[in-house]
Amino acid sequence: MTFEDLTPIGTSVGTLLKARGQSVAVVDGATGGLISAALLAMPGASAYYRGGGVIYTIKGRRLVLGHEPGSLRGLTSATGDYALAQARLIRAQYESDWGVAETGAAGPGVHPLGVASGTSAAAVVGPGFEAAMVVETGHDDRLANMIAFTRNALDLLLSGLSGV
Repeated sequence: MTFEDLTPIGTSVGTLLKARGQSVAVVDGATGGLISAALLAMPGASAYYRGGGVIYTIKGRRLVLGHEPGSLRGLTSATGDYALAQARLIRAQYESDWGVAETGAAGPGVHPLGVASGTSAAAVVGPGFEAAMVVETGHDDRLANMIAFTRNALDLLLSGLSGV
């Protein structure tokens, strides 16, 4: 799978958001901005995409999410609870209808917090919808993991928008 394979999902999401007059904000982690890129690949994305950021450090997380220091203490990277907390925060920070977050370890090697390569949690929060999903690819291929993690987040967002 390549980035080009993700853009039809991003287009489907964008089409639904545009038709509803709704917006989305994204916090990418191990996806390195690919969730946002897939959503921005559709012409006219400014009608639904509010913004977001790529978070790789605690300081970056505070700047992008605007949360109080210590408010995420006790949550662990690459877990559904942590991804949900980030999705809620990015949604509130950008005053969007939907918030999407991904946190994981693309590899190779072990994440500084001990998360195995190929592990990612994505979460989506929107009107009447909150869900998180963890995926484990079982390999160290960084680029393949980034694509798989992005696919997971986009599929979860599409599910929420589709009422699945």
